Amino acid sequence: MKTTQLNHVALHVADIEASVRFYRDVLLLEPLPRPKFSFPGAWFRLGVDQELHLIGDRDEAVVSGSRGNHFALMVDDIDAWERHLQEHAVQYLPRRTRPDGAFQVFLPDPDGHHIELCTPPAGS
Repeated sequence: MKTTQLNHVALHVADIEASVRFYRDVLLLEPLPRPKFSFPGAWFRLGVDQELHLIGDRDEAVVSGSRGNHFALMVDDIDAWERHLQEHAVQYLPRRTRPDGAFQVFLPDPDGHHIELCTPPAGS
């Protein structure tokens, strides 16, 4: 008995439209069809077959940070991603280098959920 992969990450958000714009236009995620739940939300593709599920009507505080609750997305070109974030006037923490040589950039979404954009470790 084992788990086989991460299926999805779910985030509770206050404003679905603002979050959809951020994940679609800033993080360039592909929107996916979503079942007709009784509550607002939106789904996006993460990588090949994982998903991000946004769940609307958040009214409680978000607790997140670069060393706390966050999720990470592997990216192809960290330089291009930093330029893209700058072009969209998105606030992000300066690039960090992990001890294994991987690069990391952290940014908050409209609700304050932190996302890490990262590269593979050096030599991978």
